[in-house]
Amino acid sequence: MTTRGIRRKKSYLVDAKIAVCGQKSVGKSALTVRFLTKRYIGEYDHQADKVHKHEILVDTEAVLVEIWDTCMFDENDSISSKAEALAWCDGLLLVYSINDRDSFNFIKKVKQELQNSDTPVLLIGNKADLIHLRQVSTEEGEILAKDFDCKFYEISAAEQVHQVSDAFLDLCREILQAKRKSKQSFIDKIDRMLGGARYYSRGKSDSAIQKE
Repeated sequence: MTTRGIRRKKSYLVDAKIAVCGQKSVGKSALTVRFLTKRYIGEYDHQADKVHKHEILVDTEAVLVEIWDTCMFDENDSISSKAEALAWCDGLLLVYSINDRDSFNFIKKVKQELQNSDTPVLLIGNKADLIHLRQVSTEEGEILAKDFDCKFYEISAAEQVHQVSDAFLDLCREILQAKRKSKQSFIDKIDRMLGGARYYSRGKSDSAIQKE
């Protein structure tokens, strides 16, 4: 009986659509699977985009999170080539590898393409466990995050479960906040429109009464 009640409520879950973007081999799939299952996959043959769906709790609120694990291959690719993902998502998780300067430069290029977008963004510098191979400093990641006006995590999908979860949850919170703000703006707009309509209707009625 309780189970049936939970199932009925599923259709009322808030949804949060996240597109995970970055170059090949930065760990997009590893981060996604780590978040959803707590497991780590070392090697992943990423030949096509994939959408994962999962129910999570965000500060006690039930949320249906959909994660689009996008497939981007080299520095010649562009975030605009994923126009469908950008139109679909509520938030972007941008990933580079701290031991791959090209992957960081790609994310910097993404910044130029998103400069007029109000889509919530979170930046991750992955593979922090490979610090001996580091090519991108923590400070560079922090500066880029300031340019994006977003939160920044330097983490390891291979070794850190809670930090990966915290990053995804932070982005979910920003998405939900943006949705609530958008909904409230819409409600305020409708209230203003209806208020004006009531005022106009009342004025017309008063005029009609005076004519009588």
